[in-house]
Amino acid sequence: MSSGKKEAIAPLVLLVEDELAQRELLSYNIKSEGYRLEVAEDGDEALLLVAEEQPDLIILDWMLPNVSGIEVCRRLKVKDTTKHIPIIMLTARSEEADRVRGLETGADDYVVKPYSVSELMARVRNILRRVRPGSVGEILLYGDICLDAERHRVTREGKKLKLGPIEFRLLMTLIEKPGRVWDREQLLSRVWGRDADVDTRTVDVHVGRLRKALGKNGGKNPIRTVRGTGYSLDLED
Repeated sequence: MSSGKKEAIAPLVLLVEDELAQRELLSYNIKSEGYRLEVAEDGDEALLLVAEEQPDLIILDWMLPNVSGIEVCRRLKVKDTTKHIPIIMLTARSEEADRVRGLETGADDYVVKPYSVSELMARVRNILRRVRPGSVGEILLYGDICLDAERHRVTREGKKLKLGPIEFRLLMTLIEKPGRVWDREQLLSRVWGRDADVDTRTVDVHVGRLRKALGKNGGKNPIRTVRGTGYSLDLED
C-alpha cells in the first residue's frame, strides 16, 4: 500500500554542448545525480528551451555554432525573467582575459577544458544546493513556517500542518525563494511537471488550499497574489 508521499520535482539542468562525446558523458553524469535534463546543441536551441521551461541551472559551452555560449549568457542575464538562472560556462579558453569576460557577462562559474567531470558535478551540486535547497533534503525556514523536505513535514509556530502532496510541493517551491514572483506556468512546470495536462486555473485552486492550511491556526496570510502574474511567498506586505 502506497504511503501517499510524493517526491518534489527534481532540479532541471540544461546542458548546451555541440560536441557529441562531451554531451553524452555529461548527460550520463547529470542523470546519474537524479536531475532532470534538457540538451541543446547550439545557442538558438538553448534560448528556445529556456523560453519553454526555465532550468534551475545551465551548463553552457562557450564555442557553439550560430549563437555563441557567451552571447547566450549575455542575453539571459539582461532579462529580468532569466537573469537569476545560474550558468556554468565550459570553455577551452584558459587565458585570464577570457575568464574575466565570461564572469563579467554573468556566468556564475567558469570551467576550463579539459576538466574533471567529478569536479564539475561537485560544482553543479553546490549551485543547486544554493538555488534549490529543498531538493537536497534540507530544512527550509521562512518567518514562522518550517518545511522539512526529508521528513515531508510542515509546521507553523511549532504546530504541525496537514498538507496534501501538491500543496507541499507548492509550498516547497515558494519557500525556496521567498519574495520571488512565480507565474502560473512556472508553478505548473515546477509542481506538476512539464508534461502535465493541467489547466493554469488548477494552480489557483491549490494556492487557495495551501493558504487555508497555513492559516488554520491563525497568523498572517503569507502568500501574496500579484495581479496578472502569479504568486509569491511574502510576509512583508
